[in-house]
Amino acid sequence: MSHPRLSPESGPFRADQLRDGDRYELSHGHPIYCAPARREHAAPNIAGATVIDTDPEVAWAGVDAGFSPEPGTLRAPDVAVAAPTDSSPTATGWLTTAPPLAVEYAGQGQDEADLRLKIAELLEAGTRFVWVVRLKGPQRVEVHRPDGPMRLFTAGEVLEAPGILRNPVPVRALFDRETAHEVVLRNLLQRRGYDSLSAVREEGLEQGLEQGLEQGRQAGEAAVLLRQITLKFGPPDVAVRQRIETADVDTLLRWSERILTAQHLEEVLDHSPHG
Repeated sequence: MSHPRLSPESGPFRADQLRDGDRYELSHGHPIYCAPARREHAAPNIAGATVIDTDPEVAWAGVDAGFSPEPGTLRAPDVAVAAPTDSSPTATGWLTTAPPLAVEYAGQGQDEADLRLKIAELLEAGTRFVWVVRLKGPQRVEVHRPDGPMRLFTAGEVLEAPGILRNPVPVRALFDRETAHEVVLRNLLQRRGYDSLSAVREEGLEQGLEQGLEQGRQAGEAAVLLRQITLKFGPPDVAVRQRIETADVDTLLRWSERILTAQHLEEVLDHSPHG
């Protein structure tokens, strides 16, 4: 689909004049063209988006989700955590409430003046954190807040967004795919009630041990009963053996008690609710 450039002279424009997929944002009715992402921009962007979207506290996060607090403004952070008021799965259209967390990837050709304006408009509208991921130079992230100066975080440090994200985000996870996948795995496990992959392994081991002990007890009781039957009545046929080998432990114990006084094999296995 082609996206002709809007002419600022023909504005001002309204957010409802833009279509889903148009490469424009609006600032007070003035169009701002958003160019396609280069490979070195696109790959970290999806890594960071997945890390944030899978955090257990996030209802949903979007890539390039349009946010329009008033008709002449439309901003679309590279990654945005939707506010609770915009988290309905059936909602449509532009977001109307400022995303509590917005992430911008700033790479080659970044218009710094527009970036500063975008950060200011997001914070003014109610965004609590704007993370600017710098793709040129050393790995680093600028954290902008409405209630304090910008802080710079470098590789090896972690980012936090209290009340928005449950887990800290390593700076490297916003750049590096492998690091992002490790964080995503942790997040997904927590969404299923596990603290870590070790917790999954421990639960599996415990369940395996419990099942193994129960199976071992059943097999042991069945072997004892078969031995008793062989000694008293002779080797059992295939049908009797199968019936004993598939019976539960309680049934096997009842049958073992009966064999002490039984005169015939039928007296052992008959008249049992499980037999």
